[in-house]
Amino acid sequence: MDIIPAIDIRGGKCVRLVQGDYDRETVFGVDPVAMAMHWAGQGAKRLHVVDLDAARDGRPVNEAIVRRIVGEAGVPVQVAGGVRTHDAIHRWAEAGADRIVVGTAALEDPAMIEKAIEKHREKLAISIDARGGKPAIKGWLETSDVTVEDFMRQMAGMGVQHFIFTDIDRDGTMEHVNTDLVQPLVDVLREAGVAQRDEPAPLIFGGGITSVDDISALARFDIEGVITGRALYDGRVDLRAAQQALAVGDDW
Repeated sequence: MDIIPAIDIRGGKCVRLVQGDYDRETVFGVDPVAMAMHWAGQGAKRLHVVDLDAARDGRPVNEAIVRRIVGEAGVPVQVAGGVRTHDAIHRWAEAGADRIVVGTAALEDPAMIEKAIEKHREKLAISIDARGGKPAIKGWLETSDVTVEDFMRQMAGMGVQHFIFTDIDRDGTMEHVNTDLVQPLVDVLREAGVAQRDEPAPLIFGGGITSVDDISALARFDIEGVITGRALYDGRVDLRAAQQALAVGDDW
């Protein structure tokens, strides 16, 4: 299971929000590219980079910074925030993003996802950012009526092979992970045939990771990875130590 540092960019700076609230922001660095290089140097095998301004406004805002991270980090980068058109997906694929994360557009325009899958199946990831059991959209400012499980089934049925779930209710709160959410998501993907029994479910989980114990708890589920942000930035989780603990395996 991969431990994936989150790099959230707003106004050109590296920030973290609490429960996706743009009014509850903490700045952790003025140079997101340097932050990306730092986490890569600490052994991160993948980075999760979000343009928060683009997620809210629906248009590229910090694209130049994100492109630099994609080009300079030296590790696979998954790009999220404001990716709402097929052209945007194609543009990020050409820029070298390892995965392109789509949230709002997948709910509002499933036909676009079907088109994108034809060419970018391996790179496309669907983001399910949930509040109260339902996906949130447009930078987490609105909530959809569909359930998380039904949305996942719909996307899996189209052929989507990568999913990223964020528990908004715990994200950035330092209240620890709600592990009750994980197995039902894995079961949905198993039932949909996206993952076979002998391989991890193509699910990356985020929200509420506060300690190495939280990562330990998530490692017991058959998932691809976990995204963590604030806990890394404030020192509650040491990336190298957490990775070493994962490598031991028997203690998890």
